[in-house]
Amino acid sequence: MKGSIAVINAGSSSIKFALYSVDGNLALLYRGQIEKIGGAAHLKVVDAHGQTVEDRSWPQGALDHRGAAEEILRTGAALAKEAPVRAVGHRVVHGGMDYAAPMRVDEHMLEALDKLVPLAPLHQPHNLGPIRVIAEAAPHLPQVACFDTAFHRSQSLLAQSFALPRKFTEQGVRRYGFHGLSYEYIVHRLREIDPSLAMSRLVIAHLGNGASLCAVHGGRSIANTMGFTAVDGLMMGTRSGALDPGVLLYLMDEHGMNARQIEELIYSKSGLLGVSGISSDMRTLRSSTAPEAREAIDLFVYRIVREIGSLAAAMGGLDGLVFTGGIGENDARTRAEVGAACRWLGVGIDQAHNESGVMRISADDSRVPVLALSTDEERMIAHHTVATLGDALEAAQTA
Repeated sequence: MKGSIAVINAGSSSIKFALYSVDGNLALLYRGQIEKIGGAAHLKVVDAHGQTVEDRSWPQGALDHRGAAEEILRTGAALAKEAPVRAVGHRVVHGGMDYAAPMRVDEHMLEALDKLVPLAPLHQPHNLGPIRVIAEAAPHLPQVACFDTAFHRSQSLLAQSFALPRKFTEQGVRRYGFHGLSYEYIVHRLREIDPSLAMSRLVIAHLGNGASLCAVHGGRSIANTMGFTAVDGLMMGTRSGALDPGVLLYLMDEHGMNARQIEELIYSKSGLLGVSGISSDMRTLRSSTAPEAREAIDLFVYRIVREIGSLAAAMGGLDGLVFTGGIGENDARTRAEVGAACRWLGVGIDQAHNESGVMRISADDSRVPVLALSTDEERMIAHHTVATLGDALEAAQTA
């Protein structure tokens, strides 16, 4: 075994990571995460068979993001003794206008990506942090940034544009879309299991704490519910989703809220949490008898159904519906409720299939195939890392 590829997917309170063998088909070696960073942090790593190989905890506040990244670096190096890490791939939420494909990281890129922090304040700083930690600790190690916005750059200018003066559009105020690595992986997976469906008119529903929908036709992104930032579109765990801009002006004028307070409101205090007043976790809301919990779920489903109709209109029809993400993959009731409201589009979901965990959950009389698929952003990042580095990776392996 010549070496491995490390993948890091850093979020606001957790860092996921994985190691893949460079040989053959990028076989998974280890997968893990540090969660509750800044709180009572916890590290867990499993091998390819799901067996726990590391399980550690830290006291409250003992581990910040930099410390978590350093811990992952040490853990990864120890696990990869027999397959030394040859390169690292990273998920970076925002690539802006200049980065439409995975690219090898250099200092110029980091400076450019730093300027995009205001467009993804909850994600971008944490995405870039581990890149800098690794660059300091192992400057010889090539790193590749893979952008959540890149998949959507195939959209037409029409689909990306806001109805604002042209000077703002030219400065980059446009719809970028996110969750691109997840959507790209689902398209890749569909090409393996149903090539004709992969090239048809699809709505892919990435539903989790962050949630969005994407219209895909011919394997390319046509439209997406997220826009200039990752707070637009669907209602999410703590994010408001689409909001009349007049509401923000009202909050500023009548409640004296400033930009940072509004940012906290729409990113961290709204969505399922804000409407229910109980939790941002769909599992908690499903188990609650409080009417506010039911109202939050109903609004979440309603917004999804409305946007599916919008995306179907953008494509001129619907040939397939795919659920993915934490809620999309695991919550049969959400899938059933969305499917029932989309009967007019030809969607029909088989109750037994939906609740049994099989991949194809559409009813026999459904005109539209409906699938529930697990996404794997980390594997997509590993694939891009190998493809991007090419000869440089070969040289690293033989060094």
